[in-house]
Amino acid sequence: MANYKIATIPGDGIGPEIVAETIKVLEKIGELFGHTFTFTEVLAGGIAIDKTGEPLPAETVEVCKNSDAVLLGAVGGWKWDVLPGDKRPERALLGLRSALGLYANLRPAVLHDALKEACPLRADIVAGGIDIMIVRELTGGMYFGDRGRRDTELGLAAWDTEMYATEEVRRIAITAFEMARKRGKKLTNVDKANVLESSRLWREVILEVAKDYPDIALDHLYIDNAAMQIIRDPGSYDVMVTTNMFGDILSDEASQITGSIGMLPSASLNKDNFGMYEPIHGSAPDIAGQDKANPIATILSAAMMLQYTFGLEKEAKAIENAVTKVLNSGVRTGDIMSEGKRLVGTKEMGKLVLEAVKK
Repeated sequence: MANYKIATIPGDGIGPEIVAETIKVLEKIGELFGHTFTFTEVLAGGIAIDKTGEPLPAETVEVCKNSDAVLLGAVGGWKWDVLPGDKRPERALLGLRSALGLYANLRPAVLHDALKEACPLRADIVAGGIDIMIVRELTGGMYFGDRGRRDTELGLAAWDTEMYATEEVRRIAITAFEMARKRGKKLTNVDKANVLESSRLWREVILEVAKDYPDIALDHLYIDNAAMQIIRDPGSYDVMVTTNMFGDILSDEASQITGSIGMLPSASLNKDNFGMYEPIHGSAPDIAGQDKANPIATILSAAMMLQYTFGLEKEAKAIENAVTKVLNSGVRTGDIMSEGKRLVGTKEMGKLVLEAVKK
């Protein structure tokens, strides 16, 4: 029996709804497998701005650092879109990633058999299934680079800088190669080395690290080609490693060919496998408080927490199996609804997954 301390950040929009259902599932796992999960709720994002005047209070960072893992719902919304960049809710995400050293973002894109009809691609393209793990560098690149504005003869100009250091690339490369070794032993590096100097260094380091993994088949795609190939032949890819910005784009694209962005979880890890776990979708303020959100991505994020940070493989599998069972029964939230299926809300979907969790 073990006791795990989890910092929860419900955040904004649908965040509180999907986190609430996920906590219930984790508590059920604790009951079945003899673990105790202690949850401490903290503020981040728009709600933190409203209550404290800043998107990421120091207390939130401190609680997260003193926890075993972090469960995040979503941050942001129309209400705060008028704020300057350094005051927006999304700065909380960047701040947490930096403060907690979360440089490795794992974003699995899996097409469940029950959702093949929700995939916008032709049936013959996805006949063999989709199971891609996108490994995204999370604390470097353009999102964290130098930026600013200045006057020019053409008017006001703005810039954002893409920069990567050797060790930043090396550590994410090792994460990706290790992941490929546990899966299909195939790794695709995605960059823009034909144009960008930062990508040239990126590829040099990837190739250097590859020497330590002779059992892994490595290939390379430019980002524009990768975006095309994921649509043309998604089943041919196993693990993909890429930069912060490219990974942001590719993982959202991958979410759409797996049926819905509401289905995809993620893990953001540091060197010690401490992690922040969250769905890759946003706060969806248009459906907040209406019992319409899909909680599955957040619930599957909790499964990733059990697997990657706590090392509880059986417990993680119990959640994944429960989700599969519910989907196979024909139950759907609005984002994955199709003809002949049963439409349910957030709470009902959470309840059904909870009831399906077995030891």
